[in-house]
Amino acid sequence: MSAKVESNVSLKPYNSFGIEATARHFAQATSDDEVRQLLAYAATEDLPALVIGGGSNLLLTQDVTALVIRMSSSGIRLLSDDGQRVVVEAEAGEPWHPFVQWTLEQGLVGLENLSLIPGTVGAAPMQNIGAYGVEIKDIFAGLTALDRQTGDLRDFSLEECGFAYRDSHFKRNPGRWIILRVRFVLSRVAPLHLDYGPVRQRLAERGIEQPTAKDVSETICSIRREKLPDPAELGNAGSFFKNPVISAVLADRIREQHPGLVAYPQLDGEMKLAAGWLIEQAGWKGYRDGDAGVHRLQALVLVNYGQATGEQLHALARKIQDDILERFGVELEMEPNLY
Repeated sequence: MSAKVESNVSLKPYNSFGIEATARHFAQATSDDEVRQLLAYAATEDLPALVIGGGSNLLLTQDVTALVIRMSSSGIRLLSDDGQRVVVEAEAGEPWHPFVQWTLEQGLVGLENLSLIPGTVGAAPMQNIGAYGVEIKDIFAGLTALDRQTGDLRDFSLEECGFAYRDSHFKRNPGRWIILRVRFVLSRVAPLHLDYGPVRQRLAERGIEQPTAKDVSETICSIRREKLPDPAELGNAGSFFKNPVISAVLADRIREQHPGLVAYPQLDGEMKLAAGWLIEQAGWKGYRDGDAGVHRLQALVLVNYGQATGEQLHALARKIQDDILERFGVELEMEPNLY
C-alpha cells in the first residue's frame, strides 16, 4: 500500500477551529488508488473511516477512533476552452482560495465572489458554498465521486447533485460518497456579479468604475478580512449557523417586535432571516466563556481563543440555539459537521 497510515496523530493542524483531538489512525490520500487502498485497509481492520478535507467545516468534540483519511490530491486542468466558455477541473485536495486565484490568473470569470473561503475544492460542493450572491451551483459543470458502498466511480451532473442552500445530495447522504474531483464552467466574457451592496460600495471607494474579476476578488477579500477572523490566527469555521428560512407569518410576527428584522423574500413565499442579526439582537456578539466565544465583529462566527474544546464550543452553540428559539421562535441549524 502506497498510502502511509500513522497512529495517534494530533488533528489540531487539520481543523480550522484548532481543536486538540487525536486520531488513532491517520493517513493522507493523494490519488484515487490511495483512497481505495485506505478504504480497503479500514475494512480489513474493522475501522470506520472519516474523510476530511481542509477541516474548515468540522467541529471535533472527542478523539477519533476511526481511520481519518485526509484528501490531499492535487492538480488543476483545463478541459475545454472555446474562447468564451471554459471548463476547469480540480482535484478534491486543492485548497479552495489558491484555486480561485489560479482561475483569475487565467483571466476566467465566475469564482471571484467565492474568494477567501477556507477549505478544499472537494468540500465545496458538499456544502454548496456561497458568498456575495454566488453559489457553487451557479458555476458547476460536474464532479466525480467514489461510491463507498460499491467502490464504483460516478460522474454527477448539476441536477444529480441536488444543490440547495448550504446543502447537496452528498450532505444528505453522509458517509456514502467521496468527492474526488470537481469541474467548473467559467467564462472569459461573462458579466460580474455585483448585486451585493457592500461590494459595489467598496469598489466605488477605490475609484474603480469598470472592475475586473480580480478587482472583485480583491474587494471581497478585503471585506472578509475585516468581518471574519483568519483561522490561522483565531480558530473558527466561518459562519457557524445557517440563515434560517421561516414562514412569512412568523417573519411578520417577529417584525412587530423588532422592526429592524433583516429578512429576504424567497420564491416560495417564505423568508430567509440573517442568523447573525438574530444572534446579535440577542446579545451574544462578543460573548466569551473561557476560550469559547462569539466573534466581536461577526455574531455568526464562533471562535476558539486558544484552548477551547469541541465540547465547550458545542455547548455554547446549543445555548445560542436555545436562546434564539425562545426569543424569536426560530430554530438555528449548525453548519459544521460534528464528530
